[in-house]
Amino acid sequence: MSEKKTIGFSKLSKIEKLKTVAEKFADSQAVEAEFVSYWHADPNKQKVFDEFSENTITNFYFPYGVVPNFMLNGREFMIPMVIEESSVVAAASKSAKFWADKGGFRAEVISTEKIGQVHFIWEGDKNKLFNAFPSLKNELISQTKHITANMEKRGGGILDIELVDMTEFEPGYYQLKASFETCDSMGANFINSCLEDFGSILKDFIQENPGFTESEKQVTVIMAILSNYTPRCLVKTWVECDIQDLGQVEEGMTPEVFAEKFAKAVKVAQVDTFRATTHNKGIYNGIDAIVLATGNDFRAVEACGHAYAARNGKYSSLSEIELKDGKFKYRITVPMAMGVVGGLTALHPLAKRSIELLGNPSASELMMIAAAVGLANNFGALKSLTTTGIQKGHMKMHLLNILNHFEASEQEKEAAVEYFKTHKVSFNSVRSFLIAYREELIKTGAKKAHEVKVNI
Repeated sequence: MSEKKTIGFSKLSKIEKLKTVAEKFADSQAVEAEFVSYWHADPNKQKVFDEFSENTITNFYFPYGVVPNFMLNGREFMIPMVIEESSVVAAASKSAKFWADKGGFRAEVISTEKIGQVHFIWEGDKNKLFNAFPSLKNELISQTKHITANMEKRGGGILDIELVDMTEFEPGYYQLKASFETCDSMGANFINSCLEDFGSILKDFIQENPGFTESEKQVTVIMAILSNYTPRCLVKTWVECDIQDLGQVEEGMTPEVFAEKFAKAVKVAQVDTFRATTHNKGIYNGIDAIVLATGNDFRAVEACGHAYAARNGKYSSLSEIELKDGKFKYRITVPMAMGVVGGLTALHPLAKRSIELLGNPSASELMMIAAAVGLANNFGALKSLTTTGIQKGHMKMHLLNILNHFEASEQEKEAAVEYFKTHKVSFNSVRSFLIAYREELIKTGAKKAHEVKVNI
């Protein structure tokens, strides 16, 4: 009797994959039904989502929120944000409102240069390689014209190519380090296509060049790949006003006191890595939400930002503050590579709508929007930390999550929202409220939320 062949998971149909996964749960039928419930009602639209990735069995939803009335460079935007964390959209909205009558947010793109590398091993006379490099560079540029022609028509292409000696770290290790302009696309596929051709051209050049001996004609290309570290693809964004115009941000705290305390908090993030990590995470609360909403790569953007935060040998704050001549100026400079054409920006229906909602910005304009929202979230968090404390506002926003955890009814939610307008929110206080509310409801037989009086 012949052996039964096992079909690989990737070869199974979507339904077969789902059933295989559901069998891992005790309530497999309920799990299967639950996963199916998140499928798009339109099979054609669901097919689009399925083809974004591999082995897909369902969709994983995140909330899609908006920040209205966001002033940037004199224009008003409605900002789409995709994020699950309570209070992030609210914090951006509050900051937008706070700065709207103070000139709003300002931003400028410093540069848009991206980097790619061919890492290779070559054992030979270093001087020969560097002397031959000008000719090699010409070949690299001319032989990739079939890739770069369309990009060049849009104003982009290869900006420069360097030969980098890395032999002090690894014997025979060199790099071809190329810089690119990719205009309105993030450019990953374009850059990687150029780099892979560079690897082949490099091998042929060494093989065919009579200046190299037979023992020097062997080149090993380790890899050819873009770098997500783009320290020369930078955007700066800032807010500024007279310190007096900050107003009384908390009862009993003058604008001058607030500005000084805020500045000290920024200084802490500049000198302490533990605080800097959380401080910068607050910036990426805003940036990541825009990156996700527009179908860009939030992992690449955030990895780049954190590397940039450590560019001076120590991880530090991405923000800077200046209190001078009665002025308050708060700014961040962050690297990021974003696009508005190609990839998910074109394929994901809500990513396309996000870009449309933003007024169909260029890639540079999208960089400025994302950075400004990052600054808005960071300012909002630091403003809360240096005044009322972060938990008061955060836990108010988290209230509905806690109520859902306890499976509160709509009537109980209504009563809880009203009660916690004047009481501190915590996991235990919400639990105590629900217990007391339910007991009081049974005792009094009240029909409406406002008829129940709770004392805890």
